[in-house]
Amino acid sequence: MVVSDSDASGEKAQDGAGRKPDEQSRPVTAAARRERRASARPSGKADAKSADKTRPAGKAKAGDKTEKSKDAKGTATPRRDRKPKQASIFARLMRFIREVWAELRKVIWPNRKQMVTYTAVVLVFVVFMVALVSGLDLAFKEVVGAVFGS
Repeated sequence: MVVSDSDASGEKAQDGAGRKPDEQSRPVTAAARRERRASARPSGKADAKSADKTRPAGKAKAGDKTEKSKDAKGTATPRRDRKPKQASIFARLMRFIREVWAELRKVIWPNRKQMVTYTAVVLVFVVFMVALVSGLDLAFKEVVGAVFGS
């Protein structure tokens, strides 16, 4: 059997998706991604700055005397209404009901078997707590009767 250089290195003519190895759509390693990004960027800082005209100029130094920016307002910002207009009570009630209904649709409701199980667990717990409280009540009654006499 004759093995070519490409077969020995583990490369195949095509990968599972039918693409050739040199036509990868996405780099696999982080280094390959960085290299791909670097090749897509313009080279040099001058090119990058000329390509990005919307960048802010930065803060002025204390010694610099610059004029106000051209887009600064000469007037104060107008006041906003403090309270937005409130909808009627019926509109708010209908909105509340719609929101409640939407939340109830999101609930994962238990099936019949789960409901029976949960109900049984709750009933057993309630019976246990009633028995515990009744037992403690009788014990405290006996202790108080013995201490203070009846």
